[in-house]
Amino acid sequence: MTGAIVCALLAAPLSAAGEPPPSAMRFTDVTASSGISCTTVSGATPSQQVLEVKGGGLALVDYDRDGDLDLFVPNGATLADPERGPGARLYRNDGALRFTDVTAAAGIAHRRWSFGATAGDVDADGFDDLFIACFGPDVLLRNKGDGTFEDITARAGVGDPRWGTSAAFADLDLDGDLDLYVCNYLDFDPAKPLPPANFKGQPVLAGPRGYAAAHDALYENRGDGTFVDRSASSGIASVKPGFGLNVAILDFTGDGRPDIFVGNDSQPNNLFTGTEPWRYADQGMRSGIAVNGEGLEQATMGVAVADVDGNGRPDVFTTNFSSDVNTLHLNLDGRSFDDRTNQFGLGAPSRTLCGWGAGFHDFDHDGDEDLLSVNGHVYPQASRQLMDSDYAQRPLLMERRGARFAVVDAAGAWKLEPHVDRTAVFGDLDLDGDIDAVVAGLNAPIRVIRNDHDTADDWVVVVPHDARAGRGDRHAVGATVRLTQGGVTQRRWIVGGGPFQSNVAPEAHFGVRPDGGQVVVEVVFPGGATATREAVRGGTRLVVEHP
Repeated sequence: MTGAIVCALLAAPLSAAGEPPPSAMRFTDVTASSGISCTTVSGATPSQQVLEVKGGGLALVDYDRDGDLDLFVPNGATLADPERGPGARLYRNDGALRFTDVTAAAGIAHRRWSFGATAGDVDADGFDDLFIACFGPDVLLRNKGDGTFEDITARAGVGDPRWGTSAAFADLDLDGDLDLYVCNYLDFDPAKPLPPANFKGQPVLAGPRGYAAAHDALYENRGDGTFVDRSASSGIASVKPGFGLNVAILDFTGDGRPDIFVGNDSQPNNLFTGTEPWRYADQGMRSGIAVNGEGLEQATMGVAVADVDGNGRPDVFTTNFSSDVNTLHLNLDGRSFDDRTNQFGLGAPSRTLCGWGAGFHDFDHDGDEDLLSVNGHVYPQASRQLMDSDYAQRPLLMERRGARFAVVDAAGAWKLEPHVDRTAVFGDLDLDGDIDAVVAGLNAPIRVIRNDHDTADDWVVVVPHDARAGRGDRHAVGATVRLTQGGVTQRRWIVGGGPFQSNVAPEAHFGVRPDGGQVVVEVVFPGGATATREAVRGGTRLVVEHP
């Protein structure tokens, strides 16, 4: 075994007692003081049908362009009245992790049963709009720039009536505007549910198997915020449909063009790569990312992207159902992926968990990315005795220690209490340089989690920005951000899509060493243009414009 391989396999040093050192990560649940008082609704409690178990997403959006991230909650409804739930909510970020409910003032009256949400400037007017994936016609809310929104779904041509779950904006054809991918789940009539299924000898609600899977939808932006349905002509609709739950768009292959990864429930995942303008081929099976290392499809829910092995390419982590494990696929060369879950210690801790939203972030600013995923079962009767898995489950916080990840049992005041969670979004919500989180569960209050890292100058946040006139993709979705210090390079990607039915904040966060030497930041924009900034100071929020 070579010295390089030996070094790669070394774990973090042990303490004098032979135990791993305690984690430096510290969080506090600040929901009570945040001003966010919202309970997500997703049918009845306990859940009776498959429509009720997915929960809803969240979206981070700077709708008022004041430089901080606001929160949009699409919210759900009930089987008795899927068109009239409690309604979506928009919370304005007022700083210091305090928010104000501005839903009424913003003119948002959306009440349809909703799942995924994402944000982007579809009409290139400088203000981010909101797309909502729904059970029933999807919805596009245009930001009018005066603090209010209008429903332009019919005009835009994106009101797909099927059951939409997740969605992502990205400039797929590199023409400067935001195109749209929407995951659809299955054909479902609340009045005609399937009879109960069986799981570990217990009768449980049926689905997704037994229902007809729905094809996803792909839209090309005409450049004015209206769209052309490219689902059929692109080849997306010719691929066998999966039970689509999540999407991540970025350049996985390294050819300079965005690719589309789709996580499917109980079906092989897809990796759509472009063969020519607006023509895609599914390379999921060929590349190895469609299934796990045993060749089995999984119930993919959450998706997180990071360069876990340091080879400069985006690797893909997915959360999955209980009695299975979460999966890490390393991107070996842009064309092939390999299941290395156990090598990094990510398998065994997740076996009893039903995983959902997940994100890689350097929570402790030590120069590598840690991992947080949220969990909760779909079967209300789940218990360790009946199903080897509880209904309410703890978030799984894993700290990167050397070549492996280690479970963190508690992080400061946050004891990682069990909940029936579904998604989480991550960002520097209070602009203090560390990554905070907002967590949403099933029929549960939204929670705001503050990161209590307290070093002032050991971070850099990079915001890629394309301010060229007439461009709707001003956030440069798909950009690669590299930070180099002391000969070591960290990489982040601005991803279209999100942890689960949610979006990724359009900024890249890095931990740096205050005494580690000069910091150089390089942003590779979609299409290949590169901008470099040298001598970047720690404690800096850096906007990097397209050259």
